[in-house]
Amino acid sequence: QMQGLKKNIKSVIFTYDNVTFMKMFISLLWQGSPLTLVLMVASASIGGTLQYGYNLAIMNAPTTFIQTFINETFLQRWDVQLEDYQVTLVWTIIVSIFSLGGFAGALIAGPMTIRFGRKKCLLLNNVFLMSGALLALTSRAAGSFEMIMLSRVLIGINAGISMNVQPMYFGESAPKHLRGAISLSSAVFTAFGVVLGQVVGLREILGCESCWQYLLASNAIPGFIQLLTLPWFPESPRYLLIDRGDKEACINALRRLRGCEVERSELDEILQEQAETKGMRPRRPWELFTDRSVRWQLISVIIISSAMQLCGNDSIYFYASYVFKEAGISEEQIQYVTIGTGTCEFTACIMCNLLVERKGRRFMLMGGFLLMTVWAIVFTIALSFERYVSWMSYLSMACIFTYILSFGMGPAGVTGVLPTEIFNQAARPAAYMIAGSMMWLNLFVVGMIFPFLVSGLSEYCFVPFGAICLSSALYIGLFLPETKGKSLSVITSEFHTMNFKGQNEKSLELQTQYKLGEVCLSTAL
Repeated sequence: QMQGLKKNIKSVIFTYDNVTFMKMFISLLWQGSPLTLVLMVASASIGGTLQYGYNLAIMNAPTTFIQTFINETFLQRWDVQLEDYQVTLVWTIIVSIFSLGGFAGALIAGPMTIRFGRKKCLLLNNVFLMSGALLALTSRAAGSFEMIMLSRVLIGINAGISMNVQPMYFGESAPKHLRGAISLSSAVFTAFGVVLGQVVGLREILGCESCWQYLLASNAIPGFIQLLTLPWFPESPRYLLIDRGDKEACINALRRLRGCEVERSELDEILQEQAETKGMRPRRPWELFTDRSVRWQLISVIIISSAMQLCGNDSIYFYASYVFKEAGISEEQIQYVTIGTGTCEFTACIMCNLLVERKGRRFMLMGGFLLMTVWAIVFTIALSFERYVSWMSYLSMACIFTYILSFGMGPAGVTGVLPTEIFNQAARPAAYMIAGSMMWLNLFVVGMIFPFLVSGLSEYCFVPFGAICLSSALYIGLFLPETKGKSLSVITSEFHTMNFKGQNEKSLELQTQYKLGEVCLSTAL
């Protein structure tokens, strides 16, 4: 009886401790703490940009199994045995249609953020995710590869929305001195999603023939985590004040995110942006193309967002298995070595996150593209001499890791920060729509033309990617101003000088002539 009593007492104490902990945790979230911002970033990212990396990675493991499923489906329905190229074509559509879904998501992300806000938009985005996961889960039982296609479209829409909304949410919620690092966490979670997808896709976990449908539907788990946690965190303070005009809610959100009383300078900066955009409705994407005041901002976003996909980083994964095989790694071990490529990008993104507030956006972007240019050249040389020099295969393997490292150190993370920093509140959603559209369209283009580049250029297929990286680095060095630690008004002023350069020079010349005329007139008198 005494032992039973002790167990009951321990159970009551354990339950009391858990309830006390939950009360303290909820109190921390509602009253505010420096930890609130970190937890908000984790909650939004787990169901946000992590999904993009995860859903790219999980499609590698079940390739053979799904192709067999496609062939069996055609055989059962129409008693037709598909040729290899026909199976490959259907599989290519399943993989590539993810990009078209992302493009659609990027287009609707702007209107959704304006109507529902940043946080609620991320929560509603899970409707696409859960629908896609359900279709993928039931596709095998239904004997329908079309359900996999539709699932990939819905998952792509989810990724397209989160890739636009999440950096915007972070950039508007973070303090100025942490804005770059907090926004860059989106790239960190994308890279983590790639690693997680590679691990879950191992044959020992869900990458086997009997579990591929569960692998495709496993993306629902991060979505559930976000639905349970994100409602506890505040909306973007800038959205609350500038878009909704709710100053009290903005101050409460800032207090909770900072864990202290709101600094007057930070509130004044948001109020200044509100005054500058007062009476302005949210801009539409096509309006930015005709507005000279945002000309160089728009050009910068288009070029850098396009270069992020046209630089060949996603294509380097295509060569990974081939290069590892040539280096003497057995096919059974290649799946484990491939995880190293995702881990490499994840590590680089963390390093970029730590360095971006010290070195600046411009330095990280330009340095990343320049290093990728160098490694593209070395990789081309290594592939060219692989048949003649035995150790060249190891150099090729090293180039894969260094290329991915260079990408993670700059373009992977900093690209998503730029629209938040160089556009005002009225133009920001439209700018993210344009940036996201360029990213997804170019991802689709690269996915479609890369096989033809490989067959046409062979070992020289990375020369075009190297040229794009070099051109991007030159543009950044010549035209993109540094934005680290600057307020929006200062950044806008720098771009204003570029956008109206000719007019400014003409105005200065007229002012000089006017002053000279006054001097001549006074001398004559």
